[in-house]
Amino acid sequence: MRKEYVEYLKDLPINIRLANIMQYPFHWQDSIEIFFVLKGTIIIGVENERYTLVEKEMEIINPNEVLSVESDDPDNLVLIIDIDPNYFERYYDDAKDTFYYTNSSDDNAQETEEYYELRKYLSILLYEVIAKLDDYEDSIEDSLLAMMYHILNNFHYLVYEEEDLKDDEYQLERYHRIVKYIGNNYKDKVSLQDIAEKEFLTTQYLSYKLKEIFGHSFSEYLNKVRVEESTKLLLDSDLNISEISAEIGFSHVRYYNKHFKMHYNMTPMQYRKKYKVSEEELENLKQINFYDLKDGLPYIHQYLEDYERYHFDNRIIKLDIDLNKEPIDEFEKPNIINLGDISLLLEEENIKILKEMQKQIRFEYCIINRLFSADMDIYKGKNNRFINWTRVENILDFIRQMKLFPIINTEGVEDHILKEFINNFSYIYDVDAEEWLNFNIDKLKPYFLKAEISPLYDTIDMVPFILYSYINEGKRIVPNMIDEITRETYLTNDTFFGGNGLFTSNYLNKPSFYAYKFLSLLGEELLYRGEGYVVTKSDEGYQILMFNPVEVAEETIYSGKTQDKLKSMKISLNIYNMEGDFQITKYNLNKSHGSIYDKWVHLGGPERIDTIHWDLLDEYVHPNVTFYYGKRSIVFNVQANIKPNGAVLFTLNSVPNQ
Repeated sequence: MRKEYVEYLKDLPINIRLANIMQYPFHWQDSIEIFFVLKGTIIIGVENERYTLVEKEMEIINPNEVLSVESDDPDNLVLIIDIDPNYFERYYDDAKDTFYYTNSSDDNAQETEEYYELRKYLSILLYEVIAKLDDYEDSIEDSLLAMMYHILNNFHYLVYEEEDLKDDEYQLERYHRIVKYIGNNYKDKVSLQDIAEKEFLTTQYLSYKLKEIFGHSFSEYLNKVRVEESTKLLLDSDLNISEISAEIGFSHVRYYNKHFKMHYNMTPMQYRKKYKVSEEELENLKQINFYDLKDGLPYIHQYLEDYERYHFDNRIIKLDIDLNKEPIDEFEKPNIINLGDISLLLEEENIKILKEMQKQIRFEYCIINRLFSADMDIYKGKNNRFINWTRVENILDFIRQMKLFPIINTEGVEDHILKEFINNFSYIYDVDAEEWLNFNIDKLKPYFLKAEISPLYDTIDMVPFILYSYINEGKRIVPNMIDEITRETYLTNDTFFGGNGLFTSNYLNKPSFYAYKFLSLLGEELLYRGEGYVVTKSDEGYQILMFNPVEVAEETIYSGKTQDKLKSMKISLNIYNMEGDFQITKYNLNKSHGSIYDKWVHLGGPERIDTIHWDLLDEYVHPNVTFYYGKRSIVFNVQANIKPNGAVLFTLNSVPNQ
């Protein structure tokens, strides 16, 4: 039998093999088969065509296509992935009647993005089969489905033949119907006129379009399908040539011989004599050695760098937490924010931002810049001694309403302005306003970032950096409230340019905002502090904060380069000595929830955010929050899967006794 039946992995719609192939005679099977050359060179014969594949190149073989493989390179190594077409048909109705082509003829044709993405999907499938991580079956099916849609959208046989069809869905569906009809009816009398009538086209127009798309006339294409199908009968049946000719729809054996020779440069009889062998001879001709799939990993690691499950440590990190433990230290929450150019608070949107920030984080001190500027109606000239303090007073009223102590930057401000400010506002507020001007900020132990602009300031990478710096290094990093655009700011879009604000200049919460929120939700008493976690206690209950990675070098943030090969961390917490029940809230911050930047990238990184994009971004600006009830137990267990550059916070609030 030349037809081979694929045995798929248990409960999965794929099979994966790693092989050295020197000779694999003509055969066919009912799977979608992808050859991915990891090393060396092979030659693949598909129907009457031959393609040389070198390292990194791929070929997609459609179900029941006649295939052969040979090589004179003894060091070749090939990844072979078989996919059950029935799996994709559950999601896409025409899956079994859609064929896929790769360009294996032109030099460097497979260096484009769509081929790189296909190699990445194949690598992920191989890795998941080898690693067998938690829920690997689900991950394989998810990746396989994503890959099949990628193949459908980028390697559809009609798009391969005619690129313009990719952007014309109506015409793509039409010519797919036509080819499908020919494929299902080639054994019968199939006429161009019948098809033209079905599609409400003239025969002249349809003939022209088929020639344009396939490079063959209608009759040439029909006869090509017939002779290609006949090779299976030549190799795998005892029918004579006349019987095969009739079986595949030719009116006379002479026509069959003529068209077969046009495609294969030999007659059907010569083809049969050359390639038909017994089952025993067929097996003897095969020169294939199969290897352990793990031997393929060194060739694909570059395609897995961004895959979050790559190098996943399946070990669960176990932490034991005793709620009766004596505190080891006090925990100081974030208490200082840089409001930047204070004239920003003359705008209603910035007022809303400060209100939201104080509602969620509750800073105690704020740095104020340019309070004595022309934007605030302050004029410095010696001859203009009258100063209008209305705007300044409105700003200070609002800041005091937000329960913030103002630390006012006086650099470059003339003495007479400062004296008048002290006299005016000490009287208005019945406080010593001079303290706002001369406050010793060093006693707050502030830590200011060394760079004004970094690409990572906008990203989820800031979360573990802020948490690690604050918790493990004692660096009380002072953030800006909002990104400020100056004349020197280099913009490529209207939202993200690497400013170190907690909000973008158009008022979207960055991931760093939630890093400070998580810190503000911690208690005043420090119970545990370890690599990537901290446990605190407050009057309301207990707080457990975990982050990944557990350490981030400051230079990493300035360089703008993300850390390599990050993996998820699975943590199991055993909580002892619960004195009562708890209302538990879990905050999960990661790329999918709370990272507006990653969602923006997913939307294609638009230069301008329109209303539709704005609504989509706003939906993903928050961490994922879940609530549940924790009954008092001898040992109470909670688990968390912390994504790369993510953080998880549990708050356990005591439930009063009824």
